[in-house]
Amino acid sequence: MPRKRDPNKKPDMNDTQAMGLSSCKQMGEAVEAAFLAKATMLGFPVLKPWGDSRPYDFAVESGRRLWRVQVKCATSHRGTRCSARAAGSGELYTLDDLDFLAAYVIRKNLWYVVPADAFIPRVTVHFNYGPLSEGMFEIYRETWCLLTCSARARGRGDIPKRCRCEEMAVRCVVCPRR
Repeated sequence: MPRKRDPNKKPDMNDTQAMGLSSCKQMGEAVEAAFLAKATMLGFPVLKPWGDSRPYDFAVESGRRLWRVQVKCATSHRGTRCSARAAGSGELYTLDDLDFLAAYVIRKNLWYVVPADAFIPRVTVHFNYGPLSEGMFEIYRETWCLLTCSARARGRGDIPKRCRCEEMAVRCVVCPRR
């Protein structure tokens, strides 16, 4: 469970730049480090499985539950549109593999925290982060609050209508307190 924080205090943010990385593997490692930093700064206990044979990169603790999170870098920019591969090495993810996809748009320092049942069985997830964006996954921009509620509270296929986490310093895009 995330630690309670002063709602008026803005957390220090890490600005991640991935310039000069020579391979996709290095880029993936940098984005995983950015996820670890962001989630930890928000007060989430984060676990990393040993090795890379699991279909998820991290487990995020939420009460008695561990959410399996796959971290991806959103690339292939065209204007304000970018995409992230939402599949493993040749195989599509299933609901048995993971609970969330966390996609990072490096260019804008944005995270999309997307429940697995919102994108599975897609191979690619597209994000349109423009100021007037109404893209399919735009509702999941910075929705870290989804990691704080139970699957039952969130519901299958739930599109957040309100922020469910009153103690988080960073609010999701649907939070009325934002």
